Amino acid sequence: MVTSERKKELAIQFGGGEANTGRTEVQIAIHTERIKQLTEHAKANPKDNNFRRGLLMLVGKRRRLLNYLIARDVDRYRSVIKELGLRR
Repeated sequence: MVTSERKKELAIQFGGGEANTGRTEVQIAIHTERIKQLTEHAKANPKDNNFRRGLLMLVGKRRRLLNYLIARDVDRYRSVIKELGLRR
């Protein structure tokens, strides 16, 4: 799980303030952190199919947020994928 301190750090980095967790960039960053952590579990437990489904749903949610962001502001989208190191 992503700790509340880490969420605050991401909110400051991507949203401008620690209480601004609703901003699209912050949500994408939080989902990315969680995906990175859960991927380690997937490597250790390859037969955990229920977990795999949840991970895929989380990746899909992040993808939808990225699609929303690219439709609204391409510059913000490009800066987010650059900072997070995501491929597109």
